[in-house]
Amino acid sequence: MKSGMTCLMLLLLAAGCSRPQPYVNPIRMERGLVIVLPGIEGPSRLNREVCNGLAEGGVDLAIETYDWTSFLGPLWNLRATSRNHRQARYLADRIVRYQAAYPGKSVFLVGQSGGGAIAVWAAELLPREHKVDGIILLSASLSPYYMLDEAIANSRQGIVSFYSNRDWFLLATNVTGTMDGELSSSAGRTGFLHPEDAPSPRSYARLFQVPWDQQMARAGNTGGHLTSGAHLFIAKYVAPLLTLKAWDEESIGAVMANGNGTHAPASTPAGRDDGAATRPATRPAPRPASRPGEVPMSGSPSRRR
Repeated sequence: MKSGMTCLMLLLLAAGCSRPQPYVNPIRMERGLVIVLPGIEGPSRLNREVCNGLAEGGVDLAIETYDWTSFLGPLWNLRATSRNHRQARYLADRIVRYQAAYPGKSVFLVGQSGGGAIAVWAAELLPREHKVDGIILLSASLSPYYMLDEAIANSRQGIVSFYSNRDWFLLATNVTGTMDGELSSSAGRTGFLHPEDAPSPRSYARLFQVPWDQQMARAGNTGGHLTSGAHLFIAKYVAPLLTLKAWDEESIGAVMANGNGTHAPASTPAGRDDGAATRPATRPAPRPASRPGEVPMSGSPSRRR
């Protein structure tokens, strides 16, 4: 127990945790770790709701808020590209240290808005022998064409990305830029797009995209940017994902259907294209794109053009 406490204190100090972390204790740390990454506003009520929702939804792992932001404010946090990539490196190192102290225990990343970019970048930097178990993105502030293949490769179960075309806040990234520096709408509004001339679509086989649905409003997610972390929504739609043995379209679709109070869809084919148009990102893709891995929210299959 003494050695476990020592590891815990070292890990917390390494993570720079200055705020109370009610869901971080030796018992939870022994079970696994969920790292919650806030948006550009930094630690706030928004990410406390995410943590509370995960716990309320039955997640019994340690749930830690990792503050990657600076005191200089949201706009600085959005545009401080070099610093943000350093923070992703620190997070990747922190994950490796946890896995060394608690071998074989699960690690999940949950990133909201700008925190979604930090989660993706940290996963890209992980050594192959130190994969995380899963990544969940809530209204990610990354450009739709940002390539996720490296992050997916370093996540055993893949990436689940929640997005909403009612997220008007993310229209501002056409002016301010996304976390990856593109003047475009964000994937948190349009979904991620897979260019035809990018790496094989098979690299996106473990990307699962969940569009906002009106039924989610009953759990507090009205489709807007700030409600993507509503605690009841997190408890009903996100927390159950962390208890699944494996992520696939059928199991994730069942979680979404249960959250909606409806029956799970009979089939969930991937590959939907609603014609969301944005300019190419730094890792360019000028040819037509499709939106891979969309999980239907009702009994009807997703359409394929």
